[in-house]
Amino acid sequence: MARQGNAAIIEQFIADGIPFMFGNPGTVEQGFLDALENYDDLQYILTLQETVAAGIADGYARATGRPALLQLHSGVGLGNAIGMLYQSKRGHTPLVVIAGESGVKYESMDAQMAADLVAMARPVTKYATRVTDPNSVLRTLRRAMKMAMTAPRGPVFVALPMDVLDAVNTEPVVPSTVLRTEALPVPSLVEQAASLLAGAEKPLVLVGDGVSVSGGQAELTRVAEQLGADVWGVDYSEVNLDARHPLYRGQLGHMFGEVSTSHVKDADAVLIVGTYVFPEVFPNLATPFREDARIVHIDLDGYEIAKNHPVSLGLVADPKATLAALAEQLETKLSAADRSRAAAHLTERRAQQPLLPADDGSLLNTFLRELSAAAPEDTMVFDEALTAAGPLNAHLPGRLPGHWFSTRGGSLGVGIPGALGIKLAHPDKTVIGFTGDGGSMYTFQALYTAVRHEIGAKFVICNNRSYKLLDLNIEQYWRERGVQAHQYPTPFDLSRPDLGFAEIARGFGVDGVRVDTKDQVADAVKRMLADDRPFLVDLRTTEGA
Repeated sequence: MARQGNAAIIEQFIADGIPFMFGNPGTVEQGFLDALENYDDLQYILTLQETVAAGIADGYARATGRPALLQLHSGVGLGNAIGMLYQSKRGHTPLVVIAGESGVKYESMDAQMAADLVAMARPVTKYATRVTDPNSVLRTLRRAMKMAMTAPRGPVFVALPMDVLDAVNTEPVVPSTVLRTEALPVPSLVEQAASLLAGAEKPLVLVGDGVSVSGGQAELTRVAEQLGADVWGVDYSEVNLDARHPLYRGQLGHMFGEVSTSHVKDADAVLIVGTYVFPEVFPNLATPFREDARIVHIDLDGYEIAKNHPVSLGLVADPKATLAALAEQLETKLSAADRSRAAAHLTERRAQQPLLPADDGSLLNTFLRELSAAAPEDTMVFDEALTAAGPLNAHLPGRLPGHWFSTRGGSLGVGIPGALGIKLAHPDKTVIGFTGDGGSMYTFQALYTAVRHEIGAKFVICNNRSYKLLDLNIEQYWRERGVQAHQYPTPFDLSRPDLGFAEIARGFGVDGVRVDTKDQVADAVKRMLADDRPFLVDLRTTEGA
C-alpha cells in the first residue's frame, strides 16, 4: 500500500500496540503530527518541554514493562531531553525516541537547527541511527523497537528527516519482533553456583532492578531465606523484594563507596543478581569484598558482570529462572548446619523489626503517617523525595511488585512526570509522586499535561527550601578533608524567593494546598484522596533523613 512515510510510521506504531506518543511538537515533525489527526488508536500526549515528555515516557514504560514512544523536536528538543534520557539509559527503560529534522537534501547547508542528531543521542541511548532511504523507514523502526526491548533494555533513537517521511512509502506494516530472553545456564553451572554459596557463615545478597524486570521477586525471596542472607539493594529503584521483609536492609551505592564497603566487607559468600557493583558517584576503587569471598553474579547484561570487581562465577542468564533453579540446587547442597544458621538469622532479623515506623514527631512523619493510613493498600508511589526518602519508605514502603518506583541515574525532576506516566499506565490506581522543592522545579510544567489530558496523579512537594542533599554531601566533603563545618554555600539555598507551589499549581489548573502545621495534615490528605483529579501538597518541612 502506497502512502507517505508520515502515515506509514503511525501505522507501524499502532501495529506495535503503542497507545501514546509523548512529545512537544516542532516544525520539522509537522507532517506526521498532521497525519496523526487521522488516527484514533495513537494519542498524542502534549508536554510543554521535552524533559517532561521524556520523564512521562520513562514512567509509563517502567509501569507497563512495554516500550514508550517519545517524540522530540530536532536538535534543540533532543538537547532538552538528554538529561532525562541519561536516566533512562542507566535504568534500562525501553524507550523508542524519534526526532525530526528538516531533510536529507539540506544536509550540506548547515542551516538553522542543523545538528548531528545521532552523535548527540548516542551517549544516552543503546542504539542511535538516522533513516535516509524512504523504503527503509519501517524496517528501521522495527529494529529500534526490538533493540529497546532486548536485554539489557534501554532507550533507542531514530532521526527521521522530513523529506524521507514526505516521500511515498510502500513498506508493509507488520508487528515488531520482541525477543524472548529467558535463559538458564547449563545445570552444572547452577550446581557450581549453589556449591559456592552453600556453607557460608556470613552470606550476602546484592540485588537490583533486573529481578523486577524478570518478575523474580518470589524466587529471590526463597533463595535469600534459604541462605539466611541479608539483602541490600544496589541500583535499586523498583520492588525487587518486599521492603518489609526482615532480611531486607536497605540500599547501597548512591554516593560514597565506603558506605557500600562497610556493609559487604565481611561477607564470605556474595550473590549479586540483576545489578552491577557499585554505582556510587564516588566509588571505592579497590575491591570492597573479602579476598576469600566467593562471589556469584547473575544478570542478563554480561557487560555488568565483573565490570569493576572480579567474581568467582558469572552467569549471563535470566534472574527469575536462574534463581528458581538455584533454589532447587540449594535444597540439596545446604547442610543441616546451614539451614539452622539461616533459620536463626531470619528469626533474629524478624525480632529486630519495629512494629511501627520510626516517628520523630516531625511534620513530615505526621503527614506520611496520616497518608499511609488513608491511602489504598495498592497505592503506587514514585519516590523522588531524596532526603525525605527515609521517612517516606518507612511509612509507604515498596511491597507490591510494580507499585513502587524511585529515581535513578541522578536526574532531578523525574518525580512529577514519572507519576504521570505511571497513572497513564494504571488509570484505576491511586498514584502519588513525591519530589523535592528543587527537583520539582525542573519539570513543574508537567502539571499542564496532567490537566490537559485528565491524568489524576497526586503530588507531594517535600519542601525544605534548599538543595538539602547538597548540604549533606558537603558535610561529608568537609569531614573527609578536615574542613571545619561552616555555613552552606549560598547556591544550595532555595528560600529566596519563597516558592508558593500550591499557588503555581493552581495557575496550571491543579488544586493544591500548603501544609505548614500538623493540624493541617488531616484535611490535606482528605482533599488529596477525595477524587481522581490531580492534586498537589506543598509540605513545608525542613526535616530530612
